[in-house]
Amino acid sequence: MGDPRKPRKSFRRPRRIWNSDQLSSELYIIGSYGLRNKRELWKAQTRVANFRNQARTLLALTLEDRQEKETHLLSFLNRLGLTTTSSLDDILNLKIEDILERRLQTIVMRKMGIKSPFQARQVVIHGHVSIGNRKVNLPGYLVKKEDEPKILVHVQVTNTPAESVTS
Repeated sequence: MGDPRKPRKSFRRPRRIWNSDQLSSELYIIGSYGLRNKRELWKAQTRVANFRNQARTLLALTLEDRQEKETHLLSFLNRLGLTTTSSLDDILNLKIEDILERRLQTIVMRKMGIKSPFQARQVVIHGHVSIGNRKVNLPGYLVKKEDEPKILVHVQVTNTPAESVTS
């Protein structure tokens, strides 16, 4: 079973982490989405890979075997806001940016017009964001499509730098 305080790993790191092309692309994604470290990036990559693997296994099944499972997977991804049409080809075309766009941190940044993703992350972590009547302080929370209009930010965010006080 295992210790409940030590959950299993939710990511798989790349086989070659010191590849220069991969390093530069990872650094660009981390900076543009305001991720804390590469582990958050690898978690998103693993989720995309799991969705794509499920779609590939469904394509290998016979038509009558895959009907129910296909509709279940497509409805789940549609609730998350990752796919709009109902075909397995859309799941195979998923990119990591699709998952990262559904994070609470990114949606708060886009909705509030905050200039940097790091400032949006700080707003979320400090507990100034609620979805409906529930306070959420996890920047990596994947927001469902029906919950997106319910996001409220309870602090006034200014985009001007703080002026120094001289006394």
